[in-house]
Amino acid sequence: MSSSVLFEDIFEFKEIDKDGKKFDRVSRVTGTSENYEMELVLDINVDIYPVEVSTKFSLVLASTLNLDGTPDDGVFDPSGKKTLADKYDYVMYGKVFKYAEEKSPSTKISVFISYGGLLMMLKGDPRNLQGIDLDTRIYLLLRKV
Repeated sequence: MSSSVLFEDIFEFKEIDKDGKKFDRVSRVTGTSENYEMELVLDINVDIYPVEVSTKFSLVLASTLNLDGTPDDGVFDPSGKKTLADKYDYVMYGKVFKYAEEKSPSTKISVFISYGGLLMMLKGDPRNLQGIDLDTRIYLLLRKV
């Protein structure tokens, strides 16, 4: 992982719209990770990035798209220089708006991120979510594997 990558794992979609479809172009997917036993709930624009149950994908949370790890200003750069986004199919930029901790039977943390109204919840061991703090600006990058 580069210094800009805060979290990376392989997930499998387990369910899509389990509570019913609320929006035409958005689906809420749930999944679990292979390496860190994380739980994921994620809203995805399925017009742009169609998804199916049992699909495996790489999910990365990063603080910047710059390959050298230098901070960016969160504004689109039309220069055409190579970025981390070039290696992925679906990218969103958002902000951590809530952090919740569970203590039973073992400590788990839930991180809630809003990507312009599309929401994500990532839940698991706090050691795997270090560097992701409240009000952190963060990129989500997805790629099917």
